[in-house]
Amino acid sequence: MESQEETTTGNGEEEFQTQNGDSEEQQEEGWGTDDEMVVDGGMEDWNGFITGGATLGEEREGEVVAEWRPGEPVTPQHVLSLNTYTKEYLCSPADNIYNINFSRFKIRDLSSGVVILDMKKQCPTDVIELDTNRFIRYHFSPAFLTLREIGATLEFTVGSKALNRFRLIERHFFRNLLLKTFDFEIGFCIPHSRNTCEHIYCLPDLDPDTVEDMIANPFETRSDSFYFVNNKLIMHHKAEYSFSPQREADTSSKQENDG
Repeated sequence: MESQEETTTGNGEEEFQTQNGDSEEQQEEGWGTDDEMVVDGGMEDWNGFITGGATLGEEREGEVVAEWRPGEPVTPQHVLSLNTYTKEYLCSPADNIYNINFSRFKIRDLSSGVVILDMKKQCPTDVIELDTNRFIRYHFSPAFLTLREIGATLEFTVGSKALNRFRLIERHFFRNLLLKTFDFEIGFCIPHSRNTCEHIYCLPDLDPDTVEDMIANPFETRSDSFYFVNNKLIMHHKAEYSFSPQREADTSSKQENDG
């Protein structure tokens, strides 16, 4: 008999749900992509969009922040102290020794139930995966910035090693302005499993001038996603976001290529 373990934890403005324990062999194989989307490369590794959580300066109880030095292991405390989007990756693809692969990503507006992004269904959102492993670009309409609550669902598989204290820290910046930090302890995942988690949370309130600048400057909104197992960084993904109308974003991209 197939068994599932579902846990729900609250952290102020959001809820986090996980379903762990389904053997990968018991799951339906293959994930389709929508023909209307522009996706370069495979779907094996994804940078999830937003995942709810803490604001700048918040630290978990009992954590001690120590000064990080080059060559030392990257810790959660170190990435939480960063004051800008990283220029380089803080780990290599080879550090993903747990063979974690992201197979589906969905965003929905909680108030209307409208699915904004789902790789298995047709949607108006463009996703351009420039690096099949660690870098991705998203295009959303300006209306996305008016949403107050969204749900972000992520499905992923785990290899032959169990995950202990699987944690995701995601930091979003517009230029050098920190928009919000999101921090979740996903927890334990058994080997050879397919897992689903949905984060439900409130988007940060942004002043009108910032919103206007974000719309007018596509792909200057960026995020770092740091994945830890047992407080060791195993994956670092990057993303850029455009909230401009599609035609304007295409024109901007063409001008960059021509230059």
